[in-house]
Amino acid sequence: MILDSITSFVRGFAMGTADLVPGVSGGTIALVFGIYEKLVASIRAGSSALGSLVRADVTGFRRWMGEVEWRFIIPLGMGILFAVVSLAQVISDLLHNEPVLMASLFVGLVAGSMVVAWNMIRRPEAAHLWIALAVGVVVFFLLGLRSGTTEDTVQQVTDPAMWAYFGAGAIAICAMILPGISGSFILIMLGMYTPVLGAVTDRNVGVVLIFMVGAVVGLALFSQLLHRALTTRHDVVLAALVGLMGGSLRVLWPWPLGVDSTKLGSPDSDVALALVMAVIGFGFVLVIARFAAQIEESNAPSTD
Repeated sequence: MILDSITSFVRGFAMGTADLVPGVSGGTIALVFGIYEKLVASIRAGSSALGSLVRADVTGFRRWMGEVEWRFIIPLGMGILFAVVSLAQVISDLLHNEPVLMASLFVGLVAGSMVVAWNMIRRPEAAHLWIALAVGVVVFFLLGLRSGTTEDTVQQVTDPAMWAYFGAGAIAICAMILPGISGSFILIMLGMYTPVLGAVTDRNVGVVLIFMVGAVVGLALFSQLLHRALTTRHDVVLAALVGLMGGSLRVLWPWPLGVDSTKLGSPDSDVALALVMAVIGFGFVLVIARFAAQIEESNAPSTD
């Protein structure tokens, strides 16, 4: 039990670290660790419990709360929070000081994650490849509509209305369970990163609460939709997620400015070392995925 909690905490720490990078998300790491569907199912159960509570359905509330895997979710959430609090400045400094090498590393990580996700498709067909390609092209094009990926390069909203904080929370939280795009990246694209960060820094409790309510509502609705899609169209959803991650590589392309720009440039610096970092990231993901699969197999109940 203690080992399972430690494992979940470590996985959460990795997810939280990924969420600090514009072109990566905790959902990507959840896929690599083989806990993606388990995570979505628990979030969906929690949102259903919340819905039952709103309807004053005590029986339904208790039933859905029992469906949440608390021994998995609580340490996972603690790991995510710890990573965000402890590594935010470190990751930011590395991305600023070593943009090419860090972006290259994350390119490898995401590329490896695409392989892992594709291998999770139960019955691969040509249609799944076309879905992945189509989603990837659309995402790649949409990301190119903005020239930057940080609050310094994307104009931020000044003095947003309260409903904007609610909407930003509802949209950005979806990135938590969608591989490819982080929540911070969504906030930057919406022009809400600076206002939200400012509200947190200034301890503006009212604004932060509205943002959190929006996040809860968005996560509740989206987790229901995603869980249903994974249940009824599992392979199609996985193919689309592969495309989403592929399209997000535009953000991570190392040149010219690493993750600070969605512009595409030809390799002009640290090319050999960047390639090495990408290969390291790619191999690391495959090794971790294999290790995670072995852990899940050892924890699976025996059929003897």
